[in-house]
Formats: sequence, C-alpha cells, structure tokens
Amino acid sequence: MKKMLLVLVALLLVAVGVGVFWLRGNLDNLVAQAIRDYGSAMTQTQVQVDKVKIQTTDGHGELLGLFIGNPKGFKTPHALKAERVELEVDVATLASDVIVIKKVAILAPDVVYEKGEAMTNFDALQKNIAQYLGPQKPKPGEKEKKFIVQDFVVRDAKAQASAAFMDGKTVTVPLPDIHLRDLGKAKGGATAGELAAEMTAAVKAQLSGAVSFDKLMKSAGNALDKAGKAIKGLFQ
Repeated sequence: MKKMLLVLVALLLVAVGVGVFWLRGNLDNLVAQAIRDYGSAMTQTQVQVDKVKIQTTDGHGELLGLFIGNPKGFKTPHALKAERVELEVDVATLASDVIVIKKVAILAPDVVYEKGEAMTNFDALQKNIAQYLGPQKPKPGEKEKKFIVQDFVVRDAKAQASAAFMDGKTVTVPLPDIHLRDLGKAKGGATAGELAAEMTAAVKAQLSGAVSFDKLMKSAGNALDKAGKAIKGLFQ
C-alpha cells in the first residue's frame, strides 16, 4: 500500500509541474488530462479523474473521483479509489525551481492490496513506473524541478487485502491515518524520485504490519478446513 501512495504523489507532482506553464484558463482540464495520460502511461493501467478544481489565485484545489486500476493479471477491480483529494499549492513558487506544495490530503481512499502469483499489484505498478521513467537526467541547460511537500495526509482509509487463491474476494484490514511533514525540505527541495524514497522510509513502519499474507492464508485455510468438516458431517 505504501507504494500506491507514492504512485499517487508522483502523479500529483506531474500534474503540478505541467500546471506551471498554464496558470490561466484551461488549468483544470489540463491537469485532469495530464493525470489521465501520464498516469495511465506510467502505470500501464487505467488512471482516471472525474474532475479537477484549482484556484489559481490562492492555490487551493481538489481532485474528484480519482481511480487507479490494477495491472493485467490481478483479479480485484482497482488498486485505489478516492472520491476527493485536497491539494494546496503555494502559487508564488510555481515559476521557481522549487515548487512548494502546502498540502496533499487523500480523503477516505479505498485501497486494495492484492498478492498475485509473483508479486503484489503495487509491486507491479511500481515496476511499470520505473520502466517508464528509466534513468532520466535533465537536458543540458535545463534545471530539474524540485518539490517540497509540507503536509501529506491519508485519512480514514478503507483498506482491503486479497490474494490469488481468493479469486477477487477481499477482507478488510486496518490502515492507520498517515501524516508526514516537510518532505524534501531538509535538502532544499527533492525530485519526485527522491520524494518517493523519502516517503517509503517514513511510511514503511506504519504500513508493513497492516497486511500479513501468511496470516491471511492461514485464516483462509482454517475456514476451508471448518467448511470441509461441516460438509463431511452432512453425509455421516
């Protein structure tokens, strides 16, 4: 699940970066299309957003109806859905080398963590993104955009876990709220990749214990054993 959060932040950063050059007029539609196009290309799955609203005067905005699908081979319908994502950008920094994002708040997301035969759906998404991005370097004379995220929040998440043997069915698992501060600030701004690494280290402790597929398989095995005994009892 931590990797899915990184994917979402990367998409938001791409959208903000594109918005630097379009501060008027069609910004909402441009950001929405950037999320759909770049997100789908990066993840090699369907990325959709119903609507984007950004106030260029104060930097407040929101994404409505965010949907990130699963790569091929997984049985659950999506990796992440969020009806609303709050976004606040420091508009005074949009034209600078370091863009300050005051807040990214993912509200009540529906996250599905599925373990396939070889890897989880989030592992597959992360692998697809890494292949898409590759070892990128700024062009000569071009400065790479950097970011500082002052507040990153995931609140009231509904998390579900699934595995290949469950055939698309899920079980609910607890996922605590996450609140990270000043990502990238210590180094005067971080690239999207550096932010991803920083976030991975910060959220790993909170999310690593959220899902245990070993326990999930054991629980499923116990349930099947009880069901088998009950069926056997019908014929005795």
